[in-house]
Amino acid sequence: MKLCVMVALTFVVGERAIPWLLDKAAATRSRELFTLTVLVVALGIAVSAAKLFDVSMALGAFLAGMVVGRSQFSLRAATEALPMRDAFAVLFFVSVGMLFHPRSLLDSPGLLAGTLVVILVGKPLAAWSIVHLLGYPLRAATSVGVVLAQIGEFSFILATGGKALGIIDDEANNVLIAAAIITITLNPILYRTIGPMERLLKRFMKDPSPVENRVHHDEEEPEASGRHRVVVIGYGPVGKTLSRLLRDIRIDPVVVELNMDTVRRLEDEGVRALYGDAMHREVLEHAGVDKAVGLILSSSTMSGGKETIRLAREINPDVFILARTTYLREVAEMRAAGADSVFSGEGEVALAMTESLLHRLGATPDQVDRERARVHAEFSAAVRAGDDARLGGRSAATTPAPRPPPSPSPGPRR
Repeated sequence: MKLCVMVALTFVVGERAIPWLLDKAAATRSRELFTLTVLVVALGIAVSAAKLFDVSMALGAFLAGMVVGRSQFSLRAATEALPMRDAFAVLFFVSVGMLFHPRSLLDSPGLLAGTLVVILVGKPLAAWSIVHLLGYPLRAATSVGVVLAQIGEFSFILATGGKALGIIDDEANNVLIAAAIITITLNPILYRTIGPMERLLKRFMKDPSPVENRVHHDEEEPEASGRHRVVVIGYGPVGKTLSRLLRDIRIDPVVVELNMDTVRRLEDEGVRALYGDAMHREVLEHAGVDKAVGLILSSSTMSGGKETIRLAREINPDVFILARTTYLREVAEMRAAGADSVFSGEGEVALAMTESLLHRLGATPDQVDRERARVHAEFSAAVRAGDDARLGGRSAATTPAPRPPPSPSPGPRR
């Protein structure tokens, strides 16, 4: 009864209170406060579950994760928690090694073999059958089956509960630990066999066709309709203008933003938007950089722009990257990180002011063009001068520097 009450409170109250709390933390634009809020929520529910409802802290933390995962903050919460996840993963394997007794392999070989058969054969077959019956392709069903051919920390939680209730003894617990180590070790090797297994299965059964496939998506992938995708990081005035222009020419923008209100507004307008920090690889992958034709860093004040460019280039070496900076001295660094074109606020403002001044002084259009080209060439040369050695001669300016134009004739005096 207590367990039912806890689950009901977690999902009914938690689905309203937790997103509201995370929304307030995100509104502060503080990464540290957001991460701390996620940690406090998870630990708070875990401790409350143990103290008030007499269930394990692990189950409480699991329910907290499910609530956060169902909210709009799930992607950012997951990426911000990556360092903690990695640290706990190390501690998990250390604890497993400390609990493992090699004699259990010799003391209960039959029980261990039976357990491995259930994990490596029974679980994958059950999972494969369910996924295949749902109409998913053979590759998806095979991948799910192989991934589930192992046991991990949740099995230890159940084993601990079983020991406390007297359902299993130390011998069964040691066998469970040994099976976990063996299956976790074998799983990466088994994963490499997905392709051969899929080809073998296709000899004996038909792969569901797209029409038969009952896979539904909230929105059609741009590539499926022949349209291109461009990931736009930041939705300020520049990002907003670029996204509108992309939609006008039937290119689908995917906006990555750290302002939750902006993300909600874009979703209401039918624009795909993600709430997350583009400095995290998982966010870029979720945005579809691997299939994108372009990546635009529209904010000149974005911290970690060079790291974002490097990650995007690792995910998709062919993606065309446009970046924006505030200072000319940052252009070379962004180009060295992997950007194809970099636009400096200093340079663009100088060019605009030069053009405005010449028009005011009565210069002819040809004179304005020559002066604009000369100023642009000077900026390009200044950037290249300190960066040619590092980039191997590759220009770091926004465009290849033109040849120095002839000296302009003096404009008319007023």
